[in-house]
Amino acid sequence: MSGVMAASENSAPARGGRFGGLLLRALSAVVLGPLLLAAVWFGFPWIDLVAAIAAPVMILEWSRLTRGAPVLRVLACLYGLAALVALLWLRHQPASGRETILWVLACIWATDIGAYFVGRTAGGAKLAPSISPGKTWSGLIGGMAWAAVASAAVGYAFGLGETVHLAIAGAALAIVGQAGDLLESAAKRRAGVKDSGRLIPGHGGLLDRIDGLMAVLVAVAIARLVAGGAWPWT
Repeated sequence: MSGVMAASENSAPARGGRFGGLLLRALSAVVLGPLLLAAVWFGFPWIDLVAAIAAPVMILEWSRLTRGAPVLRVLACLYGLAALVALLWLRHQPASGRETILWVLACIWATDIGAYFVGRTAGGAKLAPSISPGKTWSGLIGGMAWAAVASAAVGYAFGLGETVHLAIAGAALAIVGQAGDLLESAAKRRAGVKDSGRLIPGHGGLLDRIDGLMAVLVAVAIARLVAGGAWPWT
């Protein structure tokens, strides 16, 4: 899940110092990360069970963030469910389904980690101060760089795809992931809450961890539909 490995805020020192709260986030990642990876690796029925568990939690959290706006609530819930459908459709592809999801996870986790550490170290101009004051342009660039490396590394590890092309795709997905993060941040700001929930210690709600992942899954599924079944492993 997006941000399982790191926080989505990429600047603005938190309580306890520049990297405050990192230990609790890391401990949560140690527990949840392997479980998700195992579900992706073994596929049916484990990844389907993950989606089935996530669906009602997502709907509950989106409902909380869109209280008083029924149209937004419907759109948000449909968006979340579309991400889960994309997850299952991509994973159950007979050609490189497992590799595609592992690639997506590597890109989104690398984005979060790169944005977190580079943003908090370098600081600088704010990316979207009215939506998420903690995010910086340096964090976005750091996330793109880390995602490019992770994307190329995964492609090389599986012996699939052109390394340069996958690096470019990884950087592009970092932008998509950050856009998804900002979308959820805007919903939280509208609702006047800091987190979408309290499900994961040190992280917040489920949406706080998969906001970028949802956007990336939808984008990758659309791209694969448009470009053909072999994408992105060309």
